[in-house]
This record gives sequence, C-alpha cells and structure tokens, in this order.
Amino acid sequence: MKKNIINKIWDLHVVESREEFPDIVSIDLHLLHEVTSPQAFDVLRKRGLKIHALDRTIATVDHNVSTTSNRETLPNPVSRNQILALRKNCEEFGVKLWDMGSGRQGIVHIIGPEQGLTQPGMTIVCGDSHTSTHGAFGALALGIGTTEISYVMATGCLLLPRPKTMKIQFQGPLGTGITAKDMILKLIQVIGVHGATGYVLEYCGSAIRKLSIKE
Repeated sequence: MKKNIINKIWDLHVVESREEFPDIVSIDLHLLHEVTSPQAFDVLRKRGLKIHALDRTIATVDHNVSTTSNRETLPNPVSRNQILALRKNCEEFGVKLWDMGSGRQGIVHIIGPEQGLTQPGMTIVCGDSHTSTHGAFGALALGIGTTEISYVMATGCLLLPRPKTMKIQFQGPLGTGITAKDMILKLIQVIGVHGATGYVLEYCGSAIRKLSIKE
C-alpha cells in the first residue's frame, strides 16, 4: 500500500508499537525556550536524570526578549526570572543555548530552518503551540506541553497515537492579492474550526507548489 509523507516519516521513527497503545516515537530535534521548560528541568533534577540526547536539544530565549533598542536588558521581573532560569538550567544540564548576543537567537520556530537544523524527514517537537514553519521543509513537527518536554528530555522519545492524515489540494493560479493566509482561512471556512482535529494535513496542488518556503 502506498504511503504519504506523514506515514513514511512516522514509520521511520517508531521505536515500538503495540495494539491499543500509543506508539513510542523517536524525536530528532527538541527545541526549548524559557517559558515552558523550567518545570521540565525541575522534573529531571528531582529524579536525578540527564538529558538523553544533548546533540538533538537546542534552547533559545524567545518570548521574553525585550523589544527596546537594547534587547539584552531584562527590566520585567517575570521575564528576567524566566530567562535567567533558562541560562542556569542549560548550564547545569549541558544544553546548547542560543542566547542574546550569540548571533543565532530568535523566534524558537524560526531558528530551526534559519540555522539549518530543520531537515526533510525529521521529527521535531517544541514546547509551544505552533510548529508549521518546519512542515514547509518536509518535517513532521509537533507542539507539546511541559510534561511531554520532560519525557523527551529524559528519553529522546514521545508517546504518540498515530495521527489520521488529510490531503488538502489547492489548484490553479492565485488571484491578485491572495496570500497563503487567505488559502488557510478558506480551508477553515470549508472544513470548520475543528475540521482537522486529530489529523496531520498534507498540502498539495499547483497553487501550493508556487508558494515560497516562507509562505
């Protein structure tokens, strides 16, 4: 039986599969930032665990970086505490941190493609809700919660139910002023806000092929 790209990537990363249980899926790249990682680091610390795959784990400061001209200032107490905690945790556990001034710091979902970390066929997770940037490179990326972050840190794997897949086709030339965002809004209008719940979508068709990676 023919497989789509989603099933191909999934099958290549399944460590163990049992009937009526989620699959154990190997993760190629784990992206961390300062907001959702502190509690996960605490779990490892309390249990005496180390990071399973340091070469597959990258951290950056993102959400709390100042928008002032001097971006390295930390005037907000909450922001300062979270950034300082990430620095401390990365130093303690040996995680590579792309901090301010490193020349590689940025939005956590952008640094993967920008720095060449995101590659076709990879499984990627990040403690955040949106990972669509990686999908444009043919990678399978998932947003995960803090508890799941600790699982990936400790094991390099994640328990995941095999997702259903949905093929979406956009055919023909785009009209003047029509962007990728308009295409997605139209899709939501057709299938509904919850129409893709439980699915991984594969976008196909001539209109998709004409889009840039950024789009």
